[in-house]
Amino acid sequence: MRQLCMPQGLSPDELMKLETLICSARSVHRGEALYRSGDRFDNIYAVRSGSMKTVMAHRDGREQVTGLRLAGEALGLDGISDDVHACSALALEDSTVCIVPYTALKSLCREISSMQERMHKLLGEQIVREAAQMMVLGSLSADERVAAFLLDISERNARRGYSSAEFNLRMTREDMGSYLGMTLETVSRTLSRFQKRGLIDTQGKHIRIVDLDGLQQV
Repeated sequence: MRQLCMPQGLSPDELMKLETLICSARSVHRGEALYRSGDRFDNIYAVRSGSMKTVMAHRDGREQVTGLRLAGEALGLDGISDDVHACSALALEDSTVCIVPYTALKSLCREISSMQERMHKLLGEQIVREAAQMMVLGSLSADERVAAFLLDISERNARRGYSSAEFNLRMTREDMGSYLGMTLETVSRTLSRFQKRGLIDTQGKHIRIVDLDGLQQV
């Protein structure tokens, strides 16, 4: 986790300062909100264990799943611009997060250039992720959307030292549909079709990628 959340090359003294800054870890039970849209922005969070989804509400009350955050990934950057959270963050399973007070983090970034570079990278990664999601929603077919989603989870797990071929997808099929701009029925039919083609094997929330090359060619 340290390799993922903390910049490389910190001196022992700088590392101690950063670890002191991470004031506590918080448990978030399945279905519980870490923060809600409109809440005051004070902290950035790092998912320590479990997984979270981010959700935005339309004016008519409908909700759109906007992101999935896995262990080692940052949460809460949406609050930086207006000092309030634009999204809600909800636990998909019992999870824990590290709390990083933003005001103290800014001070540390001024002291340690590598910390500032890491913050810039986090912001850049979020921009790239959102641009990729725009492409998924705007130009890909249903099959391509589901394949891209599964490959994304696979790659993110691999970067964290977990299996790229097998994982538990805590998102419901309905959440997947919301995230991918598809109906629940289309998501379910697409996953069933992938299974029949021998691309994946699904047992409830457990996903196993059987034919990675085939999935990449969808």
